Amino acid sequence: MTNKALEICYDFPFFLDEELEEIFQAHKKIFFHKGDFILEEGKTANEYFILEKGLARSYVNDFNGNEVTTHFFTENEIIIDVLSLFQRSASQENIVCITDCECWIFDFDTFQELFHKIPNLREWGRSWMSQQLFAYKQRSVEMFTLSATKRYLNLLKQKCQVVQFAPLKQIASYLGVTDTSLSRIRKELVSHPKKI
Repeated sequence: MTNKALEICYDFPFFLDEELEEIFQAHKKIFFHKGDFILEEGKTANEYFILEKGLARSYVNDFNGNEVTTHFFTENEIIIDVLSLFQRSASQENIVCITDCECWIFDFDTFQELFHKIPNLREWGRSWMSQQLFAYKQRSVEMFTLSATKRYLNLLKQKCQVVQFAPLKQIASYLGVTDTSLSRIRKELVSHPKKI
């Protein structure tokens, strides 16, 4: 079985062809509709997903009950609540589809079985977790060191699907600004395109 999304996510130089084949075979295709929850707050994650088509986001509710977007998942990325899945704990986040989504699902028990059977899967996992840790650290630093305009431009460059399909309110909460501020930033960029 070959699939672009799986190949991109499991792009690791040490995998043998037969190992990749076994890993790919362990994934099952699943479809979600716009607005479907992939994971709900209070439930324990029992799988992770590789997003082949579509856009999803994770969010929490702040102390005032407002939704705050914590992450956007774009095509060829892994949709996961790491803490819930591997600590076997209730999720603090919701993961929901912004558009219809086509995914590959990998259940926890099968992952654990292959994780112990295939050493290269363990090495891939360590590499992937390191990359995610670096990305989250970079994002947390940028929230304090970059202007809202620069954060928006970075999002536009890195994940243009988000700007195309996600509502303004969700993007604003992810960037840590108000809807009004984000609207102003967008208008300024349209009227002064040299800033891009």
